[in-house]
Amino acid sequence: MSERRPAPHFDHRAFLATLTSRPGVYRMIGEGGRLLYVGKAHNLKKRVASYFRSRQPSPRIRSMVAQIRDIEITVTHTEAEALILENNLIKEHRPRYNILLRDDKSYPWIFVSTDETFPRLAFHRGARSKGGRYFGPYPSAGAVRETLNLLQKLFRVRQCEDSFFRNRSRPCLQYQIDRCSAPCVGLVSEAEYRAEVGHAIRFLEGRSEELIGELVARMEQAAERLEFEQAARLRDRIEQLRRISDRQAISGELRDADVLACAQEGGMTCVQVFTIRAGTVLGNRNFFPDNTEGLAPGEVLEAFLGQYYLERALPDELLLSHEPPERELLEQVFAERRGRRVRITSRVRKDRARWLELARNNAEQALAARIASRTGMQARLEALQEALDLPEPPQRLECFDISHTGGEATVAACVVFGPEGPLKSDYRRFNIRDIEPGDDYAAMRQALMRRYTRIKKGEGRLPDLLLIDGGRGQLRQAAEVLEELQVEGVTLLGITKGEGRRPELDSLRLSDRSEPTILPADSPALHLLQQLRDEAHRFAITGHRQRRARKRRSSPLEGIEGLGPKRRQSLLKHFGGLQGVLRASREELAKVPGISRRLAGRIHETLHES
Repeated sequence: MSERRPAPHFDHRAFLATLTSRPGVYRMIGEGGRLLYVGKAHNLKKRVASYFRSRQPSPRIRSMVAQIRDIEITVTHTEAEALILENNLIKEHRPRYNILLRDDKSYPWIFVSTDETFPRLAFHRGARSKGGRYFGPYPSAGAVRETLNLLQKLFRVRQCEDSFFRNRSRPCLQYQIDRCSAPCVGLVSEAEYRAEVGHAIRFLEGRSEELIGELVARMEQAAERLEFEQAARLRDRIEQLRRISDRQAISGELRDADVLACAQEGGMTCVQVFTIRAGTVLGNRNFFPDNTEGLAPGEVLEAFLGQYYLERALPDELLLSHEPPERELLEQVFAERRGRRVRITSRVRKDRARWLELARNNAEQALAARIASRTGMQARLEALQEALDLPEPPQRLECFDISHTGGEATVAACVVFGPEGPLKSDYRRFNIRDIEPGDDYAAMRQALMRRYTRIKKGEGRLPDLLLIDGGRGQLRQAAEVLEELQVEGVTLLGITKGEGRRPELDSLRLSDRSEPTILPADSPALHLLQQLRDEAHRFAITGHRQRRARKRRSSPLEGIEGLGPKRRQSLLKHFGGLQGVLRASREELAKVPGISRRLAGRIHETLHES
């Protein structure tokens, strides 16, 4: 059941006086109904009351509490139910103050279509609903591709799509380079092919030693029969298998486990995940969750586990670098989901301790690289502040560029950079319409007007610095748009190509200064602006080419009122193609069955206006 207790200025004492002590989920609501935080509790009254203590140690929590205008409560039967509901709400609403796992894509698997006569090996992502065998999940698509490549070298099992497989009349290139046995054209028997598929499955199950033993026996039998070529092929395969097994296999009894380590520094957090299945390392991956300031590594891992595993396949064991505060609750929820126990432990020895140390080292190195990257970007932003005499380093930069071919299919592009580099989810393209072809000033004006009208309506954030690829004319258009929309506080900057289009001679022009600025060729500020400009140019050209290609694939007859597919077909058939239609007069067009004199006039007028 749910309760909602609105209050214009939140009175926590009155709220707590009536709050239940049962398990459940609480949602902190801010100004305008914005969700600030989602949490779970074994005892809702005690947990919510803890936020309103007079001495709250965390600045992050103090800031959140100051913004609370309401609290919504959902009571559950158990704390385990509360944990599941909490993580579902976090994934759906992404509250500002919760730890957020940014990458929420489903993880890839290797699929073996064992129900088919000639099964295939394939990359799979999504629901596992097809008949066959699934192996994984792998930590990344790259890890799946690498494993599929190894399998293709070792076992010559097809990986082609079924549509490709069914329509072959001769072997493809994969057969020529010894990566497939060509079952599509009958160059291998069904029994031989099924044996190869069985070998691949045993490899994926981690039974490489058993497979090697069988291949050794077959090699010896082939040698006894004096089939030396077959024996040599088996020998080569055995050597490959041994090399791969030595590289991938791990010592000890760690068969199905994930190893997770958390590293923190400079207000940033990295969680490293190593995936081990059937005693084989499938790969590792870094995560950088948001909103982890002031939280201990164990708390971060607890939040991470909830979001990461509630919708993913669970291994037998989770090895953690730090103990989560509610380990037993997580074990209970995971066991209910999986149908058998999932062991969560951080106190380990021998092989497990070595794997944890490896994960911890990887997390620390990944975090150091991330910090160095962000530090480098921050240094460039500070250099830009100094070069342009800005009051502070800009934290959000936008750049616009226009692309067209002789005025055709004009596209404007906007790219966005922040302290972490390009913010590709904020990139935008604008198809420019209703302007004189080739009028770059009008195109720039239209793009800026559309972009900042939306932002003024609350559909995004204003930049600190707006970079325009162009000279005084483009800069003037931008200044007029910002003035017309009453956009203030945005530094407007133009960047112009230098003589001979040499990057070191690029000049900068602030909208409120008459003279351009030329920065040294080694200036980090100049490099940042050039990177931003070049990215906008690339993004604009890509959009323009796509629009132009779409336009050229469409017929000028499309879109004429009253001229449907059948009449278009009649026209083209009657005149032998589009060029014949273009040369036809109104009278000739009207002679085509189904084309009236009025429609013929409309067709002629539309084509010749175009």
